[in-house]
Amino acid sequence: MAAFNRLLRAAAPVASTLSPARRVLSSVASGATAGIPASLARAGASVLVVRRDPAERNIQWVFLGCPGVGKGTYASRLSQLLGVPHIATGDLVREELSSSDPLARQLADIVNQGQLVPDEIIIELLSKRLEKGVAKGESGFILDGFPRTIRQAEILDGVTDIDLVVNLKLREEVLLEKCIGRRICSQCGKNFNVASIKMKGENGRPGISMAPLLPPVQCASKLISRADDTEEVVKERLRVYHELSQPVEGYYRSQGKLLEFDLPGGIPESWPKLLQALNLEDHDDKQSAAA
Repeated sequence: MAAFNRLLRAAAPVASTLSPARRVLSSVASGATAGIPASLARAGASVLVVRRDPAERNIQWVFLGCPGVGKGTYASRLSQLLGVPHIATGDLVREELSSSDPLARQLADIVNQGQLVPDEIIIELLSKRLEKGVAKGESGFILDGFPRTIRQAEILDGVTDIDLVVNLKLREEVLLEKCIGRRICSQCGKNFNVASIKMKGENGRPGISMAPLLPPVQCASKLISRADDTEEVVKERLRVYHELSQPVEGYYRSQGKLLEFDLPGGIPESWPKLLQALNLEDHDDKQSAAA
């Protein structure tokens, strides 16, 4: 994990803004650059690569999928089930947006237009989160929202071994309704969804039904929509995903690490089947029995 943290900082051309302590970490010299993207090597990135035996660490998984598919929901549940940190770059971006840092305004313009946040910014935000995790002794991770480009995937491969990449899939018209229906409680920060989705099967595809995730009474009057959850912005995010992020699926498919999972419905229908696909049914049963 520490090596991953160093590489992320080394890859980001924002080193001049780092604290003195973090600049020291990012300047660790190493000749072990095998597997590091050539573009980073040419840029003079100094990287210490350390790979741990899977038997000596927790899982290192990545969740892929279109915006709104539910990566955060299922990654968070698995994080709790398996006892590893769930690191969502979308959450990191939203935390930065709510700050008073100069970067927040630049991020707001990018996000509100439905564009992907540049690699350099994502890497900087992720490096700060990982640095906190290292200090707390975290091991393993479930990444949600990273990598989104081939370059990011190469950076990740250059320093650590990804065990599994879970690609969540859902019909695009369902994704659109889900995103537009998302709501956040302005007081407690919890996420809800007011969309009631019922779509008939067609062209060989099964029908799909997803019940709304309604808030409790105390949150009902405090719901707000995300600024980027408009139909126009969601469609643009989906277009950008297909153009830039979908090739990442092929990248991991060629490595034999991609698990494609078609969501059959909402959480009640999908969660048990996802656990089955991951061979984790017994793990969930044991946790439920111990609770």
